[in-house]
Amino acid sequence: MEREGAVFSSSQRDISERPPRTLLGIPLVRRSPYDEIMPVTPHPDNQSAILVDGLMHRYQKAARLALDGLSFEVRRGEIVGLLGPNGAGKTTTIHAVLGLLEPTAGRVLVLGSSPLTQRHLVLPRINFASADVDLPSNLAVGECLMIFAKLYHVPNQRACIEALIEQFSLGQLRKQLVGTLSSGEQMRLKICKALLNAPELLVLDEPTQSLDPYMAKTVREALRTIQRQQGLAILHTSHNMQEVESFCDRIVFLHQGKLLAEGPPREVVQRFRSGTLEELFIRVSEGGELIDVR
Repeated sequence: MEREGAVFSSSQRDISERPPRTLLGIPLVRRSPYDEIMPVTPHPDNQSAILVDGLMHRYQKAARLALDGLSFEVRRGEIVGLLGPNGAGKTTTIHAVLGLLEPTAGRVLVLGSSPLTQRHLVLPRINFASADVDLPSNLAVGECLMIFAKLYHVPNQRACIEALIEQFSLGQLRKQLVGTLSSGEQMRLKICKALLNAPELLVLDEPTQSLDPYMAKTVREALRTIQRQQGLAILHTSHNMQEVESFCDRIVFLHQGKLLAEGPPREVVQRFRSGTLEELFIRVSEGGELIDVR
């Protein structure tokens, strides 16, 4: 029987025919039970990890639109920084990408499918980590990761968990309760959790906010290594402009719900006659007039 939002044809291609996924060299045979029962045809936009087209959203009783005709793309295998002052629309955009809200107008496609009407195709292939979303505090680190590995139907669960624990320097904390970890240790654990299912798209909200400079550098290097090995797309939000300049391939800069600029960080800085991305960010926050010199 045809399910809402799914596309079927005589030439359909099963998810299992995609190239096998790996996590730090460990093969992942399946993503979820849907892999065996939900054949799909790839969407024509399947080269996009995220496609946002004319997105508009107004919260109830809000004086202005949270998003006002926003359009941008994140290609597979690239790291894109989602930037903007407080209230620019970053959180609303992330919620739309994750399928947590239905926009007033426009569309969002994630890996070629709708995160609203085709969640069974999207959710097994993405993940999310945020400084503001906590993990269960009464579980040990190892127990927490094992529970999520089972929820995500991860094969080779112990091997994947051990590889991530080693990659993010959590080995000595394996039996420690999550609630007793420092904020930086908890953030590294959240990133491990978000990588368990070898996602094709990873959404990171302030992933290094609570990390010391050394550990922030270690985490960025680990993420970049995994990203290159797996062709992972990352949507990354941060107020650390130096980190964004060094870590992101491109940036999408929002202001008052609209797209202000996009492109490689250095190119955007030069276009708006700023010395650094931080200087540009401050100018936007202060409401100064920006001139694009392209």
